[in-house]
Amino acid sequence: MSDIAVILPDGTELSVEEGATVRDAAFAIGPGLGKDTVAGVVDGELVDKKTPLHDGADLVIVTDQSDEYLDVLRHSAAHVFAQALQRLHPEAKLTIGPWTDDGFYYDVTSVDLEQEELEAIEDEMRDIIEEDLDIERALVDREEALEKYADNPYKRDILETEAAGDDELSFYQQGEFEDLCKGPHVESTGEIGAVKLLNISAAYWRGDEENDTLTRVYGTAFESESDLEAFLDMREEAKERDHRKLGQELNLFAIDETTGPGLPLYQPNGKRILDELADYAKQLNLDAGYDPVETPHLFRTELWKKSGHYENYVDDMFLLDVNDEEYGLKPMNCPGHATIFDQQSWSYRDLPVRYFEDGKVYRKEQRGELSGLSRVWSFTIDDGHLFVRPDQIEDEINLIIDNILSVFDTFGLDAEVALATRPEKSVGSDEIWEQAETQLRAVLDDSGIDYGIEAGDGAFYGPKIDFAFKDALGRKWDGPTVQLDFNMPDRFDLTYTGEDNEDHQPVMIHRALYGSYERFFMVLIEHFNGKFPFWLAPEQVRILPISDDQMGYAKQLQYELGDFRVDIEDRSWTLGRKIREAQTDRVPYMVIVGGDEEEDGTISVRDRKEREAKDVSVEAFRDHLRSEYDEKRPEPDFLADAE
Repeated sequence: MSDIAVILPDGTELSVEEGATVRDAAFAIGPGLGKDTVAGVVDGELVDKKTPLHDGADLVIVTDQSDEYLDVLRHSAAHVFAQALQRLHPEAKLTIGPWTDDGFYYDVTSVDLEQEELEAIEDEMRDIIEEDLDIERALVDREEALEKYADNPYKRDILETEAAGDDELSFYQQGEFEDLCKGPHVESTGEIGAVKLLNISAAYWRGDEENDTLTRVYGTAFESESDLEAFLDMREEAKERDHRKLGQELNLFAIDETTGPGLPLYQPNGKRILDELADYAKQLNLDAGYDPVETPHLFRTELWKKSGHYENYVDDMFLLDVNDEEYGLKPMNCPGHATIFDQQSWSYRDLPVRYFEDGKVYRKEQRGELSGLSRVWSFTIDDGHLFVRPDQIEDEINLIIDNILSVFDTFGLDAEVALATRPEKSVGSDEIWEQAETQLRAVLDDSGIDYGIEAGDGAFYGPKIDFAFKDALGRKWDGPTVQLDFNMPDRFDLTYTGEDNEDHQPVMIHRALYGSYERFFMVLIEHFNGKFPFWLAPEQVRILPISDDQMGYAKQLQYELGDFRVDIEDRSWTLGRKIREAQTDRVPYMVIVGGDEEEDGTISVRDRKEREAKDVSVEAFRDHLRSEYDEKRPEPDFLADAE
């Protein structure tokens, strides 16, 4: 039997026998690692340790010390839930039960569940964990698998679609329970330290609202009770920071059923923040040599057929019939930018050509998947498209990455980076995809950025580098992206004249600094808990006259601070109530003025951290606000010395 080579995380090659599994490779590295192996990550996909390896596979060994271990444990917890449910409700039919970023869920049917019943199921789960049942993988032939699920149309659907070409199917067994599953799982139920069932919701089979409605049960699992308690505390904090709750309390945005689901309406406070974000992104773009462009909200579908979106994205598009012609609201801005590039002739000296647009796009998400600003029908992408020579790719992507990381730094967010590779549904040749993925990988390797692999998560026209935001609670949100595209220039027959006077095809780079304004706004609301930095805050200063006698002085101060967003609290309240209201509204600075301040021509300043300073000159305060705004500091700091 011949040998194959697999690539380890440090880039070294490990030679193993053809047909070797993840665990075999671990034992080849060392007997201790082999014994501790729980699973593996092969080409970015988390797999069972008995999975055979192929030549050239990227391999990461997963032990109970790995980041991926919690995913494996939670996958097993999903099976424990399903087993507990069927012990208590044998009539329940199971569908799918994957792990998630913070736990797991299982979709079930043929059983009526209420929130109050979760505690009993949870108790049964703990009994199963206490039983310490071995979790074992078994291969079952197709006919036997179909027979096992004779009365479960959902599992049969999986067998006839995702597993259509498999003669043997992977099942996992624990005690009396078994489930069709690719894994991976921990060795036994006893390895699950703590579980908690969180809530119940409705879900559609396959996420399609035309299909059956199922019951989805969410839960979570950890290695220890202390880890679970920390998670539950964070979850309570997340509820307080929920952008939908704060959006209503701070008058930022609304989504009204009358106007339509997934269509956010921005109130003045929210629009002020969006305008600041747009101005910041615009300046970054102009400084980086981008030119502004603008495209309409809809195009004839001929454009989407030309770009490849129609065949790959039509189910997610809003289509209209206009005078017997089909039009579509744009789900992306790139075809419009490619068309603009194609309007004139270009020389190799002109490249790179860089366009940017805050482009409104529309995607027909399933109604059940819409959620606040995180998933909507209408959103704005701070889109940028570059048309470059092949020799310019690395420099341009490095410049884009620098800009993206500056965004993270400005907002105090941590970045998580991944290379997303070719999806199952894609356009272009194998050679083009291999070239594009190789170049993106080279840029990341040369930059020294730590990154993971998201196998199959690329755009249909090219691979991409994805940046995820990590907020103040450690949660991860999708963010900016850089996509390398050899396909659209070919579809649009884009050219430039080379140094040899021949036509050459440019490479197209898609990039966004925020991702979408809606999702980024959502992240900022929750990250800052509504306490936006001074430069972003919709109301930056609130003047609090102690009595109506100081109203004239308050208006004079409002004029002198007119470069900023300044309001006057003119309600006949006590000073204490005015301060409490400003604190609730999360206003960065309060300017308190009474008779003494008016007589001296000074102010008293208080911030939302309850720091105070008296006898402050208006000029000194105004100068500080200007520097704080221009430098985009993350927290009000005029009164930092008062702490």
